[in-house]
Amino acid sequence: MTRRRLRIAAFVAAFAAASAASADTIDIDGVKRSYTVQLPAKRLVPLVVVLHGKTQRGADMMTRTAWPQVAKREGVAVVFPDGLNHAWADARTKAGPALRGPPAGTDDVAFIAKLVEKLVANGTADPRRVYVTGISNGGAMAMTLVCARADLFAAGASVSMNLTDETAVTCHPSRPLPMLLMNGTADPLVPYEGGRGSSYYAADGFWSTEETLAFWRKLNGCESDNADTTDLPDRAPADQSTVTRISSRCPEGHDVVLYRINQGGHRMPGFSPDARFPKVAASLLGTQNGDIDAAETIWTFFGQFP
Repeated sequence: MTRRRLRIAAFVAAFAAASAASADTIDIDGVKRSYTVQLPAKRLVPLVVVLHGKTQRGADMMTRTAWPQVAKREGVAVVFPDGLNHAWADARTKAGPALRGPPAGTDDVAFIAKLVEKLVANGTADPRRVYVTGISNGGAMAMTLVCARADLFAAGASVSMNLTDETAVTCHPSRPLPMLLMNGTADPLVPYEGGRGSSYYAADGFWSTEETLAFWRKLNGCESDNADTTDLPDRAPADQSTVTRISSRCPEGHDVVLYRINQGGHRMPGFSPDARFPKVAASLLGTQNGDIDAAETIWTFFGQFP
């Protein structure tokens, strides 16, 4: 099957799975918070919380990623929450000059925690197998949740995001959790080397990916150097980007892994387009890598824990 057909098949499967999902709300301090959940027929299953980027909604993660398809195939529950003002109140207070954040006082840690607790209490989710992931602002929120509520999750993953001084100083998880990072070296919003990105919408003060990787290694009791560095097959040479997988020497169950997207932008790697207008996204956010699929890769990582 050609790559074009694979992309079409992946999109059709994701749309079919998403169409079976259901929307609901939950009350957080008097505010109705919305989310969409896709549930398998079985009960007590793994649950993945998928967090969108700034300017997006949960629906974007349903239609522009393979999470619905992965969840349907693997019998996993997946929930797509919506941030207020299309954004998350992660541990950062500076989120870019021209983009609105959520209203002052928004407690998204409480929102996601209550959502997880609801899905555990009603018998949907196995409390030992709850995972959180996100991209960009959602990636920052995923790290914030791992730092603040490690008791709720078995592992975390962040795409297109690095730590800042603010997020690092407030990160005191109750226990080490496996962490996967996936960052592009040509990201115009969250620079791989740290500092401020080249985009007008970029914030300043980011750590480099190497510093972010070192932070999670130290937190998880890992050795500071790389364990293995593996260049993955270049399955989509037309996108002019490749993937390198960097693992760590960690205690059992404390794994820290980096997927470095060489020449990749502020994008979700995948076999189908991650944006409604791919050419516009490429000009503003850089290249989307097609050698791996982020949802497939992250689920393979999550599935090892506990």
